[in-house]
Amino acid sequence: MTRLDRKIALVTGGGTGIGKATAIAFAAAGANVVVAGRRVELLNETVRLVCEAGGRAIAVVTDVSQSDQVKAMVQAAVDTYGGLDWAFNNAGGFYFLGGGLNKIAEISEESWDRVVGINLKGVFLCMKFEIPEMLKRGGGAIVNNSSTDGIRSAPMMASYCAAKGGVISLTRTAAVEYARDGIRINSILPGWVMTDPVEQRMVEHPDGIDKMFAQEPIGRFGTPEEVAASVVWLCSNDASFVTGTAIPVDGGYLA
Repeated sequence: MTRLDRKIALVTGGGTGIGKATAIAFAAAGANVVVAGRRVELLNETVRLVCEAGGRAIAVVTDVSQSDQVKAMVQAAVDTYGGLDWAFNNAGGFYFLGGGLNKIAEISEESWDRVVGINLKGVFLCMKFEIPEMLKRGGGAIVNNSSTDGIRSAPMMASYCAAKGGVISLTRTAAVEYARDGIRINSILPGWVMTDPVEQRMVEHPDGIDKMFAQEPIGRFGTPEEVAASVVWLCSNDASFVTGTAIPVDGGYLA
């Protein structure tokens, strides 16, 4: 794969799971990395791992649902490394952000706003501030993390499904708007990946573990590193003709 030497990459939700693995993968490919998230101790651990592997990274505490914090996050990339080339807008939250599993009529307005604010508004705000910096450098690439739940029904998780479906639509629209400017924008749709939220769900619903495994034709859950590899590929020149698409990284789940 084409290396990303001297490129500047931003990863939100970079303290755990897919975001953490992607930050490390970006660095391994030669990029300088900005790792953003809400928990500084987790971000610092990601930075430590990146630096131990010979890469460069900084941590920026950020709530992606807050415009001023997202603006400051992008500015930190510019101040530290001189610009921004790639972004993985990964930060999000699972159903538990909204207080658990609920039917639509039982979802509170507050929990709806929280889930949509992090998963959808957060992606919008990130692109709002990332794109102008990429335009200054003549182009770039953005990957937004959606979900297989963005194109299928998942009863009792309406706010999450709506937000992740919105990410796909937002990605497609942005991709068309900026295609002639050299900015490629895609989304990925992970299936069951062994991350903290999935592990939490397995603890909360042990009787559903066999069903979860049965939904993966490949016969296992994915790893954060497998998803990270897809993100890095989408940002590389090897994916130079790929934009505006939603790519399942799901072991055949949607199939």
